[in-house]
Formats: sequence, C-alpha cells, structure tokens
Amino acid sequence: MGILEQSQYDYYNNTSAFGNYQFVSLEQLINQFMIVYTGEDKIITKANKIDVAFHAQRALAELSFDTLKSIKSQEIQLPPSLTMPLPHDYVNYTRVLAVDNSGVKHPLYPTSDTQNPFKIQQKEDKSYDFTVSSGNLVNNGDFSNNIPNNNAVGEDWNIGTGAYTGAATGVQSTDKLHIVNQQLVFEHGSSAPTFDGSGATTSRAYACWQKIDVTDIDTIDLSAVGRSAAAATGKGVGTIRVGISSLTYPNFDPAVNNPNKPIDPSLNNTDEVFDLFTINGTRALLTFNDGLNTQSTLSIADVDVSNETQVYVLVTSFIEGFSDITLSNSQNTVDDVTILCDAISSNLVEGGESTTWSNYKSNKPNENTQHDYDYDDHIFEANVGRRYGLDPQHAQDNGSYYIDNLRGKIHFSSNLSGNTIVLDYISDSLGTDGEMQVHKFAEEAMYKSIVYGILSTKLNIPEYVVRRYKKERFAAIRQAKLRLSNLKLEELVQVLRGKSKQIKH
Repeated sequence: MGILEQSQYDYYNNTSAFGNYQFVSLEQLINQFMIVYTGEDKIITKANKIDVAFHAQRALAELSFDTLKSIKSQEIQLPPSLTMPLPHDYVNYTRVLAVDNSGVKHPLYPTSDTQNPFKIQQKEDKSYDFTVSSGNLVNNGDFSNNIPNNNAVGEDWNIGTGAYTGAATGVQSTDKLHIVNQQLVFEHGSSAPTFDGSGATTSRAYACWQKIDVTDIDTIDLSAVGRSAAAATGKGVGTIRVGISSLTYPNFDPAVNNPNKPIDPSLNNTDEVFDLFTINGTRALLTFNDGLNTQSTLSIADVDVSNETQVYVLVTSFIEGFSDITLSNSQNTVDDVTILCDAISSNLVEGGESTTWSNYKSNKPNENTQHDYDYDDHIFEANVGRRYGLDPQHAQDNGSYYIDNLRGKIHFSSNLSGNTIVLDYISDSLGTDGEMQVHKFAEEAMYKSIVYGILSTKLNIPEYVVRRYKKERFAAIRQAKLRLSNLKLEELVQVLRGKSKQIKH
C-alpha cells in the first residue's frame, strides 16, 4: 500500500514535483478525515463534507500564521517611487531585506517616525474641498479595444442591429459599424435609403452608445474628434452626432429597412434623441457635418445631469441625399470620446500625495554615509562600545521602511532606491488549489483541529468531550511546532561553541 504514485524517473524529470512528498493536499486530508473520523461508532457519527472542508480551511489558515513555515517571498528592484505593492495574497510580513552585490541579505527595520497619512483636499482658504475631478468616464473612449457585435447591454460600447454584414433583416448589406485603426467607423453603402423628418432621403442611421454612471454628479463636459464624409455622386455629406441622452435601448436602434416601402426614420436621425441640455439651455450635442473628410475636435461644457443617475453617451451616423446605393461606401468616423466632470463627494477627498511621505522620501538619511559595520550583528563599528545609550533600532545603516496598510504598499527610505528588495511574508495558504497543502509534520494537528471545530459547533455534545479534543488539538499543534522548528543537534552544537568565548565589556 505504498503511497508513491510516480516512478523515480518521472519524479526526477519533473522539476515542479521536487520535494512534494513532504506535503499532503488539503483535498486528500479531507477525504481521509471523512473515512477515518466520521461514521457509526466514532466520535463524529455524521458530518457534512462541506462542514469538514470549512473547518479544514480554517485550520490550515490558522496553522499558516504561526506554525507552518513561511515559504513565500517576492523580490523586486526598488523603483524611484520607493514603494512596493503588497503581494496579492499578503497577510503579514516576516522579514524585509535588501540584497547587496554579493548576494548577502541585509535586514531592514521598520520606522515608527513617519507615515503616509490621508491628505485631505483643501481650498485656498484651507477649508475642506469636496470637489472630485474625474478621469474620462467613458470606457474605451479612444476605441483601442474592439466592441462586441450587436451587444445591447454592458458597460462598454454597444451597437444596434443592422450595422454588420448579414444584418438581422436578412438583407445582405455592406453597411458596417466597426473599429478600424483605433477609430469608430460607420460605413454606409448598400442599404436602401429611408426618409428623414423632412421627407428627404438619407442612409440608414446607425448608433453606438455607452451607459455612464452620473450618481452624485451635477454637470459633465463632453468632447470628441469626428470626421464627416465628403459628398459623392448619389450621396450627400456625412453627419456624425455625439451627445448625451437619457433614453434607453431600443430607442437607439434604426428602423427595420424595407426596400419596397420607405418608412419613418428612427430617433437616430433626429436631434431630439439627445434630450439633455447644458445649464445654459444648449442641447447636449456635437455635430460633425462639414463634409470635408478631415478630422476636427468639438466640445461642450456643463451638461446638466443633476436629475439623472445614469445617462448614455450616444454616437449616431447617417449620409444625406442617399439615392444611389451602388457606389462605394461613405465613411464617417469618431475618436477620443471624453466625458469629464467635477462632482461633489459626500466623503472627504484625498488631496494627492501626503506631505509627510513627500518629505520623508526626499530626505537624505544618515544611512547614506558609508561606514564599516559588523556583518554578524549589523551594527556600526563606530557604535561598538562608544555610543552609550544608542537606540538599537537605529544602530544600522541598511535602510528603513514602513507599511501603509490603507493603500497596500511598503514605503522605503531614499537610500534604498534601485536596490534589490526581498519580502518574506505569510499567507493563509488558501489562495490557490496548488498551495492548499499541509506539511506532514502538521497533519495530525490538522485532524485534531477539524475534530475540535466540528464538535464545538454541534448540539448535544458533552462539554468534557469538547474540552478533551481542545487539549488534543493544542498538544498536536505544539508537537507540530517542535517538529517544524527543524533543530539539528550538530548545527546547534556548532553555534553554541562560539558562545564559550569570553566577552569583554
């Protein structure tokens, strides 16, 4: 009944398997617990596997914090920002080190003399400023990514039906709405003409739109780059509209085309689809229709959205005087759609980098002065027996750091810029399936922890039984700590030999 499932050949030719015999997976441990510890005539007569899995994960997390060895570390070259993001599965650190050119690790020590506080945004008169200046509220406003075909919902750009080859009407059309060279391109070609509101013929009017969250926002500013197609035989100039609307799909969908019976236009062919206005009463609309086939930039400020929680940035396109559909396509294009705003926040606003951190990282610490120091104790040679009353936490020239848990970053002193930094840290071992494993020295501690966890949450379990397994869990964890401490007699003797030397003060 050997438990090795691979030959030695397979093991030594699989580098990812090296050393894995010392661990047992959490899944295997749970399965073995269900077989051995639960059932008739056992202390746990019945247990749900989901409950066992929960207590097993909790036990693994607790053992990871102070019993199991911390084997996780990250190394970076410290950038000029003097900050290092905390790892994605970080719980606590064990050591922060700097590595020199010889590969020797030098411990860094935390400083309690500075921090990176929340800097409150203030006005010129130093009163609190609750104004929030946003970035571009439009996702993919530069059209650097493709948009899904006929996607009527979502947080990215959406398009109506009929604008792709093989449209929903079943008519084979060369009309397209797609992204080309990071620009939104409307191609108007073979679809039969429709009437606009005045009775003149136009191409079908297509739309592309995106939902914008304007909660707690009073006004927004809109700008875009557009290019209107030039007039050609059988086709008039192109018209591109970019604006703000409170309407919802399918109002942006063009009317179904019927070549035998021209129909009324959809709202896409009108200004009225852009039903919001600026605080000065101007319609929230940018119109590109010069027909020069060159790009131009238009903008509009202070669009009133104070009564809305969500609006749509809407782009519509059509070709005027659309009579001959046999000629080449006309193209209208749009790029760099941007919505900016100044909103009033209900919470305090952070006013950029704190002055405390700016001053700390720009300061040249005393550690920049080069000294000879004892590599064994990391103490200045000049400090040995000469500086009475020196605070030991400052008796090193390796550098210092502090951890900003609010923003999830480690901040370092300026003398460490460009150095190699190593972070040894603790996780809960639950991040991925691959790391959910237990060292065999702590396997018994896991079983006892699961038993105690289940019995302590069950009804009608005698208290003396719960206390018994609490003691057994404590003893098993203590035994696991001793085993994992990895004390070797020969190594300990070698260290203690040096302690017999007389120390003179």
